[in-house]
Amino acid sequence: MTRPRIAILGRFADGTTVTRARGLVTARALADAVWAAGGEPLTFLPIEGSDWSERMAGIDGILMPGGGDLDPSHYATEVTSEEIYGVDAIQDAVDFSLVKWAIDKAVPLLAICRGCQLVNVALGGTLVQHMEDDHRHKVHPVTVSAASVLGLTQDIVESSCYHHQEIDQLGRGLEVVATSGDGVIEAVKIPSDAWAFAVQWHPEDTYDSNAQQLAIFKRFVAEAASFSSQRQR
Repeated sequence: MTRPRIAILGRFADGTTVTRARGLVTARALADAVWAAGGEPLTFLPIEGSDWSERMAGIDGILMPGGGDLDPSHYATEVTSEEIYGVDAIQDAVDFSLVKWAIDKAVPLLAICRGCQLVNVALGGTLVQHMEDDHRHKVHPVTVSAASVLGLTQDIVESSCYHHQEIDQLGRGLEVVATSGDGVIEAVKIPSDAWAFAVQWHPEDTYDSNAQQLAIFKRFVAEAASFSSQRQR
């Protein structure tokens, strides 16, 4: 059986251990999680002005990974925190265009961490630029109201987080489906005719030790397989 092809938009990196120059990376754990769930992970180069209908031909699902912060100018009139890091104008532009294309074309979509914030801003929402009590290096319970749709069998899931920003004003059409004990929005359902969700935590961090986290990837890959079958009819 052919594995569903999952596009992961690469992230620019200022330095890697295997190159002498700026790199393009995909987190190993992210690719491993997609593979473990039955998918074929494929990294795509972020190119401004991309014709996504052409580049995503044959792709069955899109995964938007974590990364640096979005430029606050996309959702605010001023920078209110000195903690903003990793801003990249090209990355922002490409990420926004691909997310909007995926929603418009009803391609299965899973957005993680920065990806969750990106989806919110793309749909007109805003972010808290720096949380008073950030969620870096934290594993904490997340309460999920759409557990079965995400592929989960539990309503409360221990989740690994690494973020210092959070959703503030919710974007158009987004539905909150998970929160943490301190009220942070941890997952949203994306308005799309396809299966499309965004999670603020990192399910790839513990997919190999927590069946609930792997289940998210399995559901995503299963939806990608269904999308592939329907497209081929």
